Amino acid sequence: MLHVQLTAEELAAWTGFLRAHGQIVSGLDEELRREHDLPLSSYDVLTQLESAPGAEIRMSELAEAVLLSRSGLTRLVDRLERQGLLERRECPEDARGFNAALTELGIERLREARATHRDGVRRLYLNRLDPAEQARLAGVWARLLEGT
Repeated sequence: MLHVQLTAEELAAWTGFLRAHGQIVSGLDEELRREHDLPLSSYDVLTQLESAPGAEIRMSELAEAVLLSRSGLTRLVDRLERQGLLERRECPEDARGFNAALTELGIERLREARATHRDGVRRLYLNRLDPAEQARLAGVWARLLEGT
């Protein structure tokens, strides 16, 4: 395997991305925990469920959507189920599988947290960029995600 040094500009682009991502995600997580006792990972699961047909999705699809391992998702779903925010249901297409479904309480909690999350995204990320920078970044992210 060829080991090639990164240029200073390449390294700055990479480490800048990592640090900015970490700082923004940490800030959003902290605000959601403080204001709604809802970690960002839980908020993400609830939004994925809300956008699924019938507010229900197979556990394997949910794990891919939120970028968690199956075991990590299982632990998170266990917590959210104990809190009454979602429920597990038998999968009609596969008797061995389960779906996660958003409950009324989950919908309510998500609605309460949505404004906090959106305000945080604007304050910690979008407001720090002008519209041209936002458009350029949107294009960059789309290009990086092509074919994934």
